Parts: sequence; C-alpha cells; structure tokens
Amino acid sequence: MTGLAGRLAGLLKSILCFLSAVWVPAVVLAEPMDARARPAIAPGLASAGQNAASTSLASAAPLDMAGPVFGRTWLPLGPAPIAGVSFSGRVASIAVSASRPGDYVAGAASGGVWTSRSGGAFWRARGDDLPTLAIGAVAMDPTNERILYAGSGEAHYAHHSLYGLGVYKSVDRGRTWRQLAAETFSGRTFSRLVVAPSGSPIWAAVARAGGTVDGLEGAKLHPDRLGPTGLFRSDDGGETWHHVTAGLPAIPATDVDMDPQNPGRILVTFGDPYGHPANGIYQSLDGGATFQAAMITGAFVGRTTLAIAPSDPLRVYALAANRLFPFNLGGFLPFGGSTAALFRSDDGGTTWSTLQPGNLQGSQGQYVSAVAVSSADPDQVFLGGVSLLRSTDGGASYQDVTPPHVDIQDLAFDAAGRLLAATDGGVFRSPDGGDTWEARNQGLSNAQHYAGLSTDPFDRRTMLTGTQDNGSILRGSDGEWTMVAGGDGGYTAIAGSDPDVMFVSFQGVGNLFRSTDGGLSFVLSNTGIDVNADWSAFQAPFVIDPGAPLRMLYGTQRVYESLDLGQTWSPISSDLTDGGLGGFAAIRSLTIAPSDGSTVYATTNNERLLVSTDGGATWDVTREGVAGWPRIMRQVAVDPQDASMAIAAVGRFDGDRVLATTDRGVTWSAIGGDLPNVPVNTVAVHRLGHWPWASRRLVFAGTDDGVYFSSDHGVHWRRFGRRLPRAPIADLVVDAEHGRLIAATLGRGVWVARLPGW
Repeated sequence: MTGLAGRLAGLLKSILCFLSAVWVPAVVLAEPMDARARPAIAPGLASAGQNAASTSLASAAPLDMAGPVFGRTWLPLGPAPIAGVSFSGRVASIAVSASRPGDYVAGAASGGVWTSRSGGAFWRARGDDLPTLAIGAVAMDPTNERILYAGSGEAHYAHHSLYGLGVYKSVDRGRTWRQLAAETFSGRTFSRLVVAPSGSPIWAAVARAGGTVDGLEGAKLHPDRLGPTGLFRSDDGGETWHHVTAGLPAIPATDVDMDPQNPGRILVTFGDPYGHPANGIYQSLDGGATFQAAMITGAFVGRTTLAIAPSDPLRVYALAANRLFPFNLGGFLPFGGSTAALFRSDDGGTTWSTLQPGNLQGSQGQYVSAVAVSSADPDQVFLGGVSLLRSTDGGASYQDVTPPHVDIQDLAFDAAGRLLAATDGGVFRSPDGGDTWEARNQGLSNAQHYAGLSTDPFDRRTMLTGTQDNGSILRGSDGEWTMVAGGDGGYTAIAGSDPDVMFVSFQGVGNLFRSTDGGLSFVLSNTGIDVNADWSAFQAPFVIDPGAPLRMLYGTQRVYESLDLGQTWSPISSDLTDGGLGGFAAIRSLTIAPSDGSTVYATTNNERLLVSTDGGATWDVTREGVAGWPRIMRQVAVDPQDASMAIAAVGRFDGDRVLATTDRGVTWSAIGGDLPNVPVNTVAVHRLGHWPWASRRLVFAGTDDGVYFSSDHGVHWRRFGRRLPRAPIADLVVDAEHGRLIAATLGRGVWVARLPGW
C-alpha cells in the first residue's frame, strides 16, 4: 500500500493503537506458566533470580498479567522444505526399522524428533514441547520399534551444536515422551545410541557441546557442561545410566557400535577433537564389563567414527580426523579437522591397516564424520564428510557419490537396502548405492535460521532470512521459500524506501550482495570494505538506518558506513574489540536507534557492549562480559520512541540474562526478574501506541526455550503464545506495520504471531 491510501491507513492504525493503549482494558497476552505442560529444563535449573527492574524502568503502567489467557497462537511459515532444491535443515542422526522399509526416525540438530512411515515422503514433528529440541542421536528398540530413544544435545562440535538435557523415551512411536536422566547428562551431548538386539542394554557415547576447547559456546555456560563424558550403559530402558570407566579414558566418546552377531562385543571410539593421548578405539568382549585398547590414535588425531560390517563383524572401519588447534574461533578455520586416515581391521580390531581416502572432510572433521557398511558386502563402505565417498573394494579405491547437499552427518540403510544420508540439508535416499539420489524432506521444517531476518514494509508475505548451510532464502508473495544465495546465509535487509533493493550475505568479510530487482539477481556490494586487512565474526552484521534510508552500517572488527544504500563503504571507527581473542574478535551485532540514527549499539564476540552517540565514529565500552553466540546475533533492541532506552540479551545460563539501560548505556541494570534460567539470544521492544506519554512498552526475549515477554519492564515474564516449538530463538522481529511478531528459530523455521493490540 503506497501513497495517500497508505498514509491514511497508517494514521488510522495510529489512532486505533492510541485508543487501545489508553482506553482498552488490559488483557493477558500469554499462557500462564504450567509446570505440567512445561517439563523442567533440568534439575537444579530454576529461575536465576535476577535483579528486579529499576524504578525508572517500572514507571509506565504495566499490562494486567492476571485473568484468562489471551489467544495468541504461533503459526508456522516454513520452509518445509525450500522450494526448488528441496533442502530442509541439518539432521544429526537417523534410525530405521529393520523390517519396515519406509519407517524412519530423524533427529534434527536443534529441531527435535521427526518420524516418517512413508520412507520420507512426508515427515511429522514429534515432541515439540520437550525441554530442548537439540538432538544428537536417535534409536529404535529392535524388540519393539514403537519404543524410540533420543539423546538430546548434538555432538558435532560446531558453535551451533547445542547442549542436551537428558535422554527422551517414547513408547508410542513419538506421540508422547518422557525426559530421563537429566541429572546425568544435562549440559552435554550424544554422539550415538545403540540398543542391543534383546532391547537391553542401551549404550550411549557422550561428548561435549560445540565450540572452542575452553569456551564450549554450544553449552552456553550450562552449569553441568563439564560433567562426565565417555561411554554410558542403561539396563532398565533408559531410566538409569552407569558410567562405564573400566579400561576407558575420561574423555568424550564419539561413536559406539555393537557386533550384530555377538552383542557382547562392543567397540567405542574416544576422540577429543582437540587431541588427547588416550584418543583411540577400545573394545569389550565381555558385554562391557571390561575394555581394552584396540588402537590408540593419540594426541594428533581428533574425532573418530566407526562401523562394524553386518555381514562380517570381524571387518571394522574407522574414519579419523586430525585434531583441531585449541583456538578455533569459528569452528572451521583452515587448519586441523582434515581427514587423517581410514583405519581397517579384518580380525575384529586386533590389527589395523591404514588407508588414505583423501581429505573428504575439509577442515571440518570434528563436525562431519560418518561410516556405514553395506549389510551384504563388507567391502562396500561409505565415508561421510563434506562429501560422501564409496568404496567397493574395502577402501582401496573410492568414488564420489555425494548427495545433492554436502556435509554428511549420519548414514543408514533402510530395510529395503536403500542408503540414507542425513545432511545439513535434510535427508536424501539412494536406491543404488549413491549413483542417484532423491530428496526425502517433504514436511521436514527444521531449517536453522541465523539472526538478521528482514521484512517487506508493503507486502507482509515477503521475507528474507539466512540459514545454516542452506543459504539466504526469500519468501515470496506465494508463500514459497526459494534460495537466492548460497553458503551459510547471514544477515539480510530489505530497503524500506524501495523493497526491490535487498541485501544478503554469507560467512566471511565482505561477502555482502545487493539486489535491485526484488531478489531475482544479486551482485557483490563490498566496495570500500577491506577484505584483506579486516576480519569478521562468522557472519558480519549490517543494518539500514530506519530514519535515513540511504545510510547503512556494516561490522567487521570496526564499523563501516554507506551513504548510498550499500553501493560504496567507508570505515568510520577504530577496532571495537581492542584486539581481543588474540586479534580475531569482531562485532557480532549492530543496532541503530529508530528515533535517532546517531545512537548506535554494538556487541562483540569478546563480550563487549558498546554505544556510540555520533553515528558510529567513536564508541564507549559500557559493559564487559556480555556473553552471546560467537557467530552472529541481534543482541540489542532499542525502544522505537526513545534512543536512550535499550535492552540487551545475554546468551548464557545463570547470572544476568537481560539487561536494560535508560541513559544510552551509561548504566545497565538486570531485568530478568522471574525469567526461567535459559540463555537469551535476542530481544525486541514493541510500543502499544505512538506517544511515549500514552503508550505501553512490551519487551520480548527470544530464548533457547521459546519466546517470553514482559509488560512491566522485566519484573515478571511469561511465555508468549501457544504452539511454538521449544527450539532456540535466533531472531525476533517486531513488524509493527503489519501487527505481528516474527520468530526465526535455530531448528524449526520461521513462525509468526499477532502483536498485542491487533
């Protein structure tokens, strides 16, 4: 809507919002906390008890939080999957029925458990109200395939490989679930679950969450993140677990497998990705009572995965990656993580030969590593890394049989002998050993979105957002999502002055692209950005000034400005990180105050919170130790009417997780109130009404446990809306023009709900 009609509609909307703010009785905007409907995140993780809001923040009249539930329902917008390419999000683990060819279970990396009874022709989400939707391993009980197990927490060692909160068990094919052993496993991750042919015991390989060796950013400072890892065993259907230590090291276990013909023979790999002298393969011949080292790979080898050949259990393959260096800021720096070797044993693990398949893992061996052996032929082995290799001669030679999407997370053969590949783009199936592939992602809505979603001010259906390993995707007027750029899609922007002008980005400095035809084509738009001397977070943030449509800011370690809507750039600041993290720290969020373009807030991945009052040229460090995700965030939200008032998210457990300022960052106070003890990834502010003296301020927090809101400036928090899966919220966008709140999740696509007053 443009011209006079648009202005009249905006005026009418302002009048209605004003009337609702002044005259309409207060309403309840979210469901009340119900312990029965919301299982505990983990024992001992009650509310952190942050400081109450300051007097200045509690001056406006709050909404009444008592009374009946106000009917806010979240609606999914997809993608499910991305049109054209049929990609969904990352699937970390896949399990299949031994007797029904089309019966699959998928564990999405941070998108929960999914089941299909049609061979992946359609998927159904299961357990969206589980405490966390980060899944590392799934398994079926061979004696009763209605019984499913899911180990929460993804052991793929990336910054987005998040912590778990125990084991989940379903006895009705995923319709209902129980959370088990949270006190045993919370804060850590599952590499593999293996159920014995008799249904007991269950073996679990347990590892750390993702990130650097000390930071463990995927754990977000969970209080149990440094708890025991290694091999665990349950003899009572997952109710209780025993940490198996006899003959085994106390380091992360990266895989476990069982001899299908002799369940008393267990092989487990220990593979601290940063190297450890005890890394290697261990074997038990007495049902796990004792273990002996079968092969020590040592400190120079990192993650290792393995598979026993079903038709000849004496044949074992193990794929090993080189260790990472301890300082690995982005998770994928160009050293370490490459393929070390494929090890093969023909005598059950007594002796091993070393084979060289080439570097199929790039620099990501800590992240992508999978092995599968044909059920009929021990010489046919598949190795998954960035690409997928097939050998039909026991590892002597290889063919590249990579499915349509790279980055192989898991491999399996279904009951019909078809090969399944779980990838960063979902599930793919081959009927002929990798020669041909088909996507099996219909209905699988598990895309992992990054911060930086943007909307079209004139067309509510159009959105643009970046995704993990599935590029930047554009939602058109027909509701379909299409890929418009590749890589790991980062921040996006749609120009309010001309929605045909769009921006997308992907990882790395200066990888910014501009479209002038509504996303049909993009050209590089980094003129003036020093791509040789500068560095960035995994993805660089950029924003359009809401009050000056031709002005943009872009963040590396310093701030760049464009005055011609992204066509040319000039640096305007010094290094905001002061050389932090060994000289590789960078800006991870930028926010321009809507009411005053000279006020800009920034955060860095060495945990600085800074404010500029001259448009980004000079900066004051106003807070240190503000934790958050290293890759990219929308970490600060500014009140749309008051540039001095801002809210900041703190992405960690415990401590201050929501901060507020009313004086442009001179002072900050904690306003977490009774917010549950979960990391806060993003925040948003909405005004009911258009005049400060007559409007009410709502603060929204996007957490690892969904969206919460406060109408009394952080004294009290409530969950906002119904039916939103409990996936991490990566981004929140208040689209006041269309009366909606948009949530981009890290694992369950994009969702939308009506704003209060609409």
